[in-house]
Amino acid sequence: MPPSTILSQKVILLTGGADGIGWECAKAYARAGAHVIIADISAGGQEKLAELEGDYHSYFVTDLTSEQSVKELFSAIEKRYERLDAIHNNAGLAHPSLALHETTETEWDKLMSVNLKAIFWTTKYGINLLKVSRGCILHTSSLVGEIGQHNHAAYVATKGAVNALTKAMALDYAAFGIRVNAIAPAAVNTPMLRAWSLEQENSPAIREYLDKLHPLGKMPDGDVIADAATFLLSDAARFITGCILPVSGGAELGYRFTN
Repeated sequence: MPPSTILSQKVILLTGGADGIGWECAKAYARAGAHVIIADISAGGQEKLAELEGDYHSYFVTDLTSEQSVKELFSAIEKRYERLDAIHNNAGLAHPSLALHETTETEWDKLMSVNLKAIFWTTKYGINLLKVSRGCILHTSSLVGEIGQHNHAAYVATKGAVNALTKAMALDYAAFGIRVNAIAPAAVNTPMLRAWSLEQENSPAIREYLDKLHPLGKMPDGDVIADAATFLLSDAARFITGCILPVSGGAELGYRFTN
């Protein structure tokens, strides 16, 4: 089967693309013909660009919580590409795994900055480019933003806010032909989730629990999220906006036996 060209020549900014779901999305977007711009706090991701199919990809070390850093990122994008077709706000933080009263102010503020304020900055400095291209915005949310999660209050709060923000932005930018959607995974086998599992009281049992969470099968890798994200950024989804798309293997569907 020939490779898909569903994102051919589209210029896509992907935040938090150095590993996990972000890196799977970067590979999928490149395979689909896009020019991928990865913005990540990690300085070690630059060398991974050579693994992407196609050409004209970029990697920028960016502090997405800093206005100046994001402003410089978009200046560099405009200078090199002269256009932007999509922003995928994927960068996220899951630590700490605590109830609200156990969460420190510093932990709360950091989660809010990475998971929410970064979206504010990328929108503020990217919206004019998207108006020209009539492009789209995608947020990586989480199923917990809809159904909640034990001992993860601040993280759940940010993802619930991302879902609400997605709908507000979809309404605000529809007049410019800009679509805004979110993708909501359940458990995905990523470095961030593995780190979360180690924080739990009964860490050895967590993997078994996660593998039984999804009616469709064991906990997937990030490629299942990347496939759905590729669709939402493509013209095939041209009449979809304000959607919080669960890619969850049916984890939210209700009570069931897990043995």
